[in-house]
Amino acid sequence: PADCAVFQCGGCWAVLGDSLHLCAQEERWLGLLVCCRVTNDVTWEDSLMVGLEGALLGCAYNVLSCRSCGSIVGFILYSASSDLAYLRGFFCFFKDSILCYLLKNQMIIAASRVNFPVVTLKE
Repeated sequence: PADCAVFQCGGCWAVLGDSLHLCAQEERWLGLLVCCRVTNDVTWEDSLMVGLEGALLGCAYNVLSCRSCGSIVGFILYSASSDLAYLRGFFCFFKDSILCYLLKNQMIIAASRVNFPVVTLKE
């Protein structure tokens, strides 16, 4: 498919996931790509963090990191406000922390500059 991409760590280019497992994009508050599956290069701590400010205020989440370089690339929401509840349990990548390798063009671009076809978990 023309819109396929591989998601890579912005720090070391390790492959974290792909657009075939893309479930949603959240642009309003956090700038996220939301996936239902990731590669073994994504790790997360068992301990929960609690958001003390910003869009994750009051949310409990696990931090997602790159196994290769340790960069923080996103989170998995455990509990959230009603506005973000639809993201619970999914792998949420910060667009500012990852790169996209676009298969059709064979080029690497910052994920923050890519818009994928509309997919949403809200319905």
